[in-house]
Amino acid sequence: MNMKKTRRDFIKSAGALTAGAFFIPNLIGSSPANKLNIAVIGVGGQGAANWGRVINQKDPAWNENVVALCDVDDNRAASGFKAMPNAKRFKDFRVMFDQMHREIDAVMVCTPDHTHFPAAMAAMQLGKHVIVEKPLAHNVWQLRTLQKAAKYYKVVSQLANQGHATNGIRQVKEWYDAGILGNVTEVIAWFDGPAFGKNQYFDKPESFPPPEQPVPEYLDWDLWLGPAAFRPYNSIYAPKTWRGWFDFGLGEMGDWCCHTLDAPYWSLDLGLPLVAETEFKTPVPDNGFVSDKAIIRWDFPARGNKVPVTMRWYEGGLKPDIRPEWNLESLPGSGMIMVGDKQCLMTGGRPNNPKILVPAKDWPEYQKSLPEPTIPRTFEENPQREWVDAIKNNKLPGSNFDYSAGMVEMAVIGVLAQRFDTRIEYDAVNMKVRNHPELDAYIKEPVRKGWEYGENLW
Repeated sequence: MNMKKTRRDFIKSAGALTAGAFFIPNLIGSSPANKLNIAVIGVGGQGAANWGRVINQKDPAWNENVVALCDVDDNRAASGFKAMPNAKRFKDFRVMFDQMHREIDAVMVCTPDHTHFPAAMAAMQLGKHVIVEKPLAHNVWQLRTLQKAAKYYKVVSQLANQGHATNGIRQVKEWYDAGILGNVTEVIAWFDGPAFGKNQYFDKPESFPPPEQPVPEYLDWDLWLGPAAFRPYNSIYAPKTWRGWFDFGLGEMGDWCCHTLDAPYWSLDLGLPLVAETEFKTPVPDNGFVSDKAIIRWDFPARGNKVPVTMRWYEGGLKPDIRPEWNLESLPGSGMIMVGDKQCLMTGGRPNNPKILVPAKDWPEYQKSLPEPTIPRTFEENPQREWVDAIKNNKLPGSNFDYSAGMVEMAVIGVLAQRFDTRIEYDAVNMKVRNHPELDAYIKEPVRKGWEYGENLW
């Protein structure tokens, strides 16, 4: 590859985006009646939630063609295979791209967190538009590289976090921008998970490390591991409860930050923290496994005329103490409060239905004085359709990688503090942990041979 030429092209495309223009290869034309040929990597679980929003729609203009299905687990993918019998089937996305890259316009990446990055990079390197399940990637370097790559390869990117496509998140930003909250100095969020058990997304093994079990015949365990270091198979990892292991997932906070913290991150233009610190964490038998309960704090600097912000995340059923000015008798299981010097605002675990925390009896009347919408609305809770619309109309959706990579990086730094029960002083410019240089090894994690992607962008 001619690196001098490609770096110049990258700078050119990045400059075009900054100026507000966005140009992509016209693969299908600009009419919404044209259908995309989509490949799905990770067909079961959240994969179904993604492809289900772009096929079998009542409006034929949004009924896209799914031409390829890729999954390492035949059992997990069975319902998708049945629903789309004409789509070609693969276990390895690298083989899929080798054989079908000329037939694919766009790719949905719906695998466990640790394989988001190689799948998305392989797609973008071929010029394919991508949508990736939350939380986008597994470490800081991957996030920065995805952000660069989307511009470099001139593709339409999207994080599949439903909340960023809602009316509610737009109201949060509109109300803050209108000055209703005043100066926001605190963000407080809480979540009632992780819940552990066989039918949950988290479970605990009887011993650490989990004992080796026979690999089921329907699962390609080596491909499931992908870039992660090899370990013997145990059902505690796959198919569902991998999130509790930091080598594969980012715990509860890393998963749900893309919902609960999206509104304050966007509205307050938080950027990246100076500090992330674990204020409380229940003991764990292995620091590679998530804790039952934790409290994480981030410190953000002033941003222009915006004051510094302290943000806290409570998980495992922990909640903040209720303050009199919140006008609340109790807190829901999960939620978020932005604390302003004029008013406070609350959402649930997702930003769908925000509320200014005036006394409950005053809220119906108070709503009449709220400002009119100023931010364009999109497909409610449907980032997949927003992404398809953006591809067909040469524009970017709201949770594109230029936005979402920063939000997830904020969370990844918090996850790192949680994992090692420590304080992290973060040098965002250089992607370094100032006070714990040994943790820099987790900013860019090693990968197994054959899973290296994105090095040409650095």
